[in-house]
Amino acid sequence: MRNSKVSLREAILVLVIALAIMGTGVIGLGLSPQVPVLLAITVTIFWAKITGFSWDEINAGIKDGIDKGIIPIVIFILIGAMISTWIAAGTIPTLMVIGFKAISAQWFLPTVFLVCSLVGAAVGSCFTVVSTVGIAFFGIGVTMSFNPALVAGAIISGGIFGDKCSPLSETNNLAAAVVDTDLFDHMKTILWSTVPAATISTIAFAVLGMGHNHADMNKINTTVAALNSDFHISIVALIPIVLVFICAAFKMAAIPTMLLNIFVSTAMMFVNNAGLTITKASTIITNGFVAKTSNNEVNLLLSRGGIVSMMPTVALIVLTLSLGGLLVHFGLISAIMSPLATHLNNSAKLITAALGACIGVNIFIGEQFLSIILPGRAFKKTFNNDGLASRALGRVLEDGGTVLNYLVPWGVGGVFIANTLGVPTIQYLPFVFFSLLCPIFSLLSGFTGVGLKKLESNQSVKNAKPATNEN
Repeated sequence: MRNSKVSLREAILVLVIALAIMGTGVIGLGLSPQVPVLLAITVTIFWAKITGFSWDEINAGIKDGIDKGIIPIVIFILIGAMISTWIAAGTIPTLMVIGFKAISAQWFLPTVFLVCSLVGAAVGSCFTVVSTVGIAFFGIGVTMSFNPALVAGAIISGGIFGDKCSPLSETNNLAAAVVDTDLFDHMKTILWSTVPAATISTIAFAVLGMGHNHADMNKINTTVAALNSDFHISIVALIPIVLVFICAAFKMAAIPTMLLNIFVSTAMMFVNNAGLTITKASTIITNGFVAKTSNNEVNLLLSRGGIVSMMPTVALIVLTLSLGGLLVHFGLISAIMSPLATHLNNSAKLITAALGACIGVNIFIGEQFLSIILPGRAFKKTFNNDGLASRALGRVLEDGGTVLNYLVPWGVGGVFIANTLGVPTIQYLPFVFFSLLCPIFSLLSGFTGVGLKKLESNQSVKNAKPATNEN
């Protein structure tokens, strides 16, 4: 068992090597993230053992990391089942047909952004947006000959913005809890970043969509004909979507909402297809839906989903959380964040450092919740000592932690979206304008003071709770 604490130099060295391995493998060589992350885990374990950590401590670090991801893992498995049942029940095909008839090519991208924002605000989950209406919009966009990465950027941007506007959002509730502030005060504070970012994103998508005034109507008509002939297209097929909104209104948790939705969608599959057997339905839920229409592009777009399709994502979540658990348990993260948090003497430096910490946790650990929890604990006392309200830190945690996780190729959000839409993270990253803009507005707030919440005069800094670091 190691007795001495990890030094700053030692922590930087290990983290730089881990980042170099993952960055070179995923970005440089184009490898799937699982292998580079596994190699980074191996290097970290070897370092830990050489420097005196016991196998019990190593195992404890891995276990602690994975424990935090059990619920997200279950949710992703259920999302895989929900995607396949929504396609088989005709829900996603019906959305596509309605979209083809209602949306013009010129305004397609801003419409996607705004609709995904509204759905995200209702359900409080970008993951749900992407895996439901997002798949339908993606199919429409590809059929209209839009760049798939650009369509993905509009879907993701809208989903994240909606998530940030929802009191049902897990990350909104977590960030408010970490900084000990009221949820709705927290949501009002982040509007200083999210509204300008959403406004610019809408304009950007509108400008980028101007070159698509004339969609290929023959291609669209062929696609609609294939959908009408092979799927049950009707308003009734939209029941699962209505059910999601009803569950959100009753504040039902994600897992029971998805289980109920899968059950209803599966029942609709049996109603629509008299020849469907329990064995075939089980295969669809497990292995995904396989489209067999006369249109190869429709087959490619709608052959997806299933529990098995989520296994690469689940594997990567387990690996990234294992790596994150090791880095936290060995004190590598706190060794870097603690000096940052205690040697900053003005608001601009504080905002910059806290943003950097959130981004760093996203890069090195890849887990959205930890990108909020770890910097939040490290910087809370320092923010209060500088006269900044706790909700000012909450906004930074969202701008640097929550919204950027979807842009990390080995991050939980990035891997899920790449797997669900079939577009590599590196390709859609430049078009997720909302996520790219939020940290910029946080920085501007730090340097100008605009929208930066201060402690009220009757609040005593001495009463601020001390920050705790995870080791």
